[in-house]
Amino acid sequence: MAIKLWKKIPINIRRWIIGVLFWIVSIISAFAIGTMYPNKWILSEFEQNITHKIQEEWKEYGFFEPEMIYNDNQSFIKAVTKCIDYVNLTTPPMERVPSEIIVAMAILETGYGKSRFATQGNNLFGIRTWNKDEAQLKPKDNPDVEWGVKTYITKCQSVKDMVKIINNLSVYEGFRQKREEQFTSGVIDLFSLIDELSKWSTNPKYTMLVKSKAKEVQNLISSN
Repeated sequence: MAIKLWKKIPINIRRWIIGVLFWIVSIISAFAIGTMYPNKWILSEFEQNITHKIQEEWKEYGFFEPEMIYNDNQSFIKAVTKCIDYVNLTTPPMERVPSEIIVAMAILETGYGKSRFATQGNNLFGIRTWNKDEAQLKPKDNPDVEWGVKTYITKCQSVKDMVKIINNLSVYEGFRQKREEQFTSGVIDLFSLIDELSKWSTNPKYTMLVKSKAKEVQNLISSN
C-alpha cells in the first residue's frame, strides 16, 4: 500500500523528500558523532567566542584595576596574581602569558617588589625605554645612560605592558608560536615557554632563574 502511494507522488517531489530526509539524517549523525567525539577546533572556536562575549560584558560593567598592596613575599605573589586576573579579563586566551611566568619574572626583577624601580616607578619587570619624552628612572650607578626604566601610574599597568611586549616584539615570536602550539594541543609546558624569553635579560642564566622561581610559585599556589 505504502509503495503504491509513493509511486503516485511525482518524481520531482519524491527527489525533494529524499533530499530532505538525507539532510536530516546527516545532521543527526553529525550531532551524534560531535557529541561523542567533539572536534577540538570547533570547541576552541566556541570557547573563544564565549570568552569574547564575557569580556565585552565585563567591559560594560566597568571593572576596576586592583590596587597592588603587599608587605611580604606571599602577599606580593597574591597581589601580582590578582592583577594578572584583571589583565586577563580583556586579554584573549591565545594572547595570555601564564601567571607563573609573570610572577616569577616580577620576583626576579624586583626582589618581591622591594626594588627602587618597583617602589618609585611601579615597574615590576625592569622594562626600559629609549624615548626621552617618556617618564623614566635612571640607574643610580649609571645616570647618564641613554635609556631609562619606564615608570607607570600603577604596578598593574606594568604587568599589562609586559604582556603587550611579549605579544608584539619580534624577539618573542618563538614564545608566541610555542604558546599557540600548546594552546591547540591543550598541554602547557611552562619551561619550554620560558626558554623563549632569554632576550628579556642580558643575564645568560636568566631563563634558568625564571624556571626556578616559577616552580616555587607553582608550589605556593598549589599549597594554598
